[in-house]
Amino acid sequence: MRYMLLICSDDKNAAPAPRAEMEAIVQGHRRFSEELQAAGKVVVGERLRPEGEASRVRIKAGQRQVMDGPFAETKEALGGFYLIECDTKQEAVEWAKKIPLREGGFVEVRPIWHM
Repeated sequence: MRYMLLICSDDKNAAPAPRAEMEAIVQGHRRFSEELQAAGKVVVGERLRPEGEASRVRIKAGQRQVMDGPFAETKEALGGFYLIECDTKQEAVEWAKKIPLREGGFVEVRPIWHM
């Protein structure tokens, strides 16, 4: 079964990480990605560009509307994801526990419905 590991932060307005901390997190993600690949679990994983470069398409009053970021109504920020293959949700959670995070960061583990 496939699981999406969504890497998030509680506060999208938090101060950027100091350079040394950010470098350590990036190196941690490289090691994590290598471990996932060696275990044959990774499908894909990517870091997302800032919310200010995003757009949303939504239906409102029956019409499709496009809104460019940043999106003031959300407090949390989505920073990246891994799509992995695991036998159980618990296995996916164990992988999620290994993802490098800053204080206030979290990983949401979501099973994927096969279409």
